[in-house]
Amino acid sequence: MHPSPPAARRPARVALAAALALVLGGALGLATAAGAAAASVDTTAWYVLVNRQSGKVMDVAGTSTADGAVIQQWPRNDGAWQQWQFVDSGSGYYRLKSRHSGKVLDLWNWSTADRGEFRQFSDLNATNQQFKLGDSASGAYVRLVNRHSGKAVTVTDRSTADGATVTQLTDNNQYNQQWQLVKVGSGGGTTPTTAPTTSPTTPPPSGNVSWPSATGQQKVSATIKVSGTFDGGLVRYYGLSSGGQDEGQPPVFELADGATIKNVILGTGAADGIHCRGTCTVQNVWWEDVGEDAATFKGTSASQTMTVDGGGARYASDKVFQHNGPGTFVIRNFQVSDFGKLYRSCGNCSTQHARTVQISNVQVTAPGKSLVGINPNLGDRATISGVTILNDASRKIVICEEYRGVTSGEPTKVGSGPSSACGYSTSSITYR
Repeated sequence: MHPSPPAARRPARVALAAALALVLGGALGLATAAGAAAASVDTTAWYVLVNRQSGKVMDVAGTSTADGAVIQQWPRNDGAWQQWQFVDSGSGYYRLKSRHSGKVLDLWNWSTADRGEFRQFSDLNATNQQFKLGDSASGAYVRLVNRHSGKAVTVTDRSTADGATVTQLTDNNQYNQQWQLVKVGSGGGTTPTTAPTTSPTTPPPSGNVSWPSATGQQKVSATIKVSGTFDGGLVRYYGLSSGGQDEGQPPVFELADGATIKNVILGTGAADGIHCRGTCTVQNVWWEDVGEDAATFKGTSASQTMTVDGGGARYASDKVFQHNGPGTFVIRNFQVSDFGKLYRSCGNCSTQHARTVQISNVQVTAPGKSLVGINPNLGDRATISGVTILNDASRKIVICEEYRGVTSGEPTKVGSGPSSACGYSTSSITYR
């Protein structure tokens, strides 16, 4: 990483810096818990950083030694990839150095935005690699505040899941921003003989998996056209747009009829995500921050099918999946959180079609508005099974909504719930 403006930096380094920052925060907390002031951290010691929210520790994903490696949380095992040393930068700031790689926690792309990522990178003693320790209200934990951005190292979305990433957020002294600093050898962990198992790159035939960590990053300047099979190797593609909801944005990927895309992460600035021009398969694709839409089916024949198998999406202000052409849209083994609508058959396209959607084995985490929106007056049909909804005790998320589709103006909502068009039973929806 170079102490220069964001334009001079490669995007992959941002995510790793975020992860390292999270680890640093944990270590500092322990020192405070031991009764020492945050500024008196032992620069000769190695620490494990334990997050107050999750109880998990800061960890270099995949035990990587590469620049740009993602920082995540993981159950404690005291491996060298979970051990951090505070290196004095002067003026009350420290760098967090990984024992495994020798690299430091780095605020990727010099971001000043909430959700900016941390990754590991070579130690350049730049301000985006420096952190000040802030005491928590309880005095038993510390917060790690980045010198460049002024924001705190945070476990993303208050997650308690293995593999959750470390990013920055405005310092609100939240539990997911508080870290306990535990000296290695002080108890509570064991030294492993092998590296921990990471999340699989493809989902199992059923069920949901943890959000994966990116293996790298690539900024996109123009739509990538795919024919045949494209395997992204879990690289994050980002930056085609500003991340807003404006209509008419280009897609990051455009799939030709018969194409398959798999093992891809779409990061912030994903514009209109993926466009499918015919039959296509979208396998193990993850939208970290949905832009206009995650994916749109623009087929031309009723015999064509777009299949989304595995993966997940979050932060969709409006729609996740949009269906504009004819044909069948299949969504299975998928997870979605913090969204408007999971699927919407176009309500006011200038040319309308009868469309079919099939949803199975989907995990939904509130907040959200509705799973399915269809137009029965145009011949739309939905089948929904195996849906699990989390954190929606009041059952505000609507399973299936019916509209009167039009070719101009706005569609009118005409009903919701199980029907001949919305094919599901209440027993197929599980609340937890």
